[in-house]
Amino acid sequence: MNANKALWEKGDFTKIAETMRESGTQLINKINVQQNMDVMDLGCGDGTTALPAARLGANVLGVDIASNLVAAGNRRAQDETLENCRFQQGDASDLNEHADDSFDLVVSIFGAMFAPNPFDVAKEMVRVTRTGGRVVMGNWIPNDPTLVAQILKTCAAYTPPPPEGFVSPMTWGVEEQVVERFEAAGAKKSQIAFTQDTFTFSGNISTAEFVSHFKNYYGPTMNAFEAAEKNGQASDLENELNTLFTSQNQSTESGTISIPANFLRITVTL
Repeated sequence: MNANKALWEKGDFTKIAETMRESGTQLINKINVQQNMDVMDLGCGDGTTALPAARLGANVLGVDIASNLVAAGNRRAQDETLENCRFQQGDASDLNEHADDSFDLVVSIFGAMFAPNPFDVAKEMVRVTRTGGRVVMGNWIPNDPTLVAQILKTCAAYTPPPPEGFVSPMTWGVEEQVVERFEAAGAKKSQIAFTQDTFTFSGNISTAEFVSHFKNYYGPTMNAFEAAEKNGQASDLENELNTLFTSQNQSTESGTISIPANFLRITVTL
C-alpha cells in the first residue's frame, strides 16, 4: 500500500481541520481567487481552502491521497450545494488524469508538502497550470518556534529514523529547496515569491482536548505515540505536547484555543 495514503487515512484529519476553517477562508481571500477561475486544491483534505474558493465562484477540484478526506470534502460541498466544487482521489507526485495547462491556479496548503518525490510534485503542479496562472503553496517551516513545526520536531524525537532516501516534508519550508524544485520544473527564479504568513488554529476546545485530537486523529502524531508506547514513553510525549500547546495558546477564555503557526507562502507565477 502507498505509505503516504496509509498515513493520511490512518486517522481523521477532519477533527484537526475543524480548527483551521477561519484561517483557510482568510488565506483564500488573500490570493485573489476570481469567479469562474479553474482551481485545483492539491492535498486538499476535506476542503479547508477548497470550499472558500468555491464560495467565491471558482470552479474547484480538490485532490487528496486519502479516500476518507475526499469523501468528507464531497459531503461538505454537497451540504453547501456548491456544485462548482468536487473532490477526487489523487497523488500529488503523479497527476496523470489531468492534462497540461488545465488550471488557472493550483493551491496546496500543508498538503503536497507531505507527498514523496518533491521534484515530481513541483513538476506536476507546474505542468497542470496554464501560462499566466499561478501555483500557491503553504508549507510549514523547519525549526520554527510556533506550533506545527514544534509538534513535528517533538514527535520526531520519539519515532525511529526514517528510511534511507526519505526527504523530509519540512524541506518545502526552505526557500533554496523550493527554488531548486520549481526551477527543475521549468519556472524561473524571478517567477517565485515568498511571504511568511500565519495560520491560526481556533475553536471551542481546550488545549488538552486539542492534544488528544492530534494523538488520536493526526497520522504523524499517531505514529509517534505508537512508537513511544513501545518504549514506555507515551506519557512523556503527551506531557511535552500539553506543555507546548498550553504555552502557545493565545486565547484568554477557558476551554478555547487560538494558536498561531507560521508558514512559508510560495507563489509561482507562470
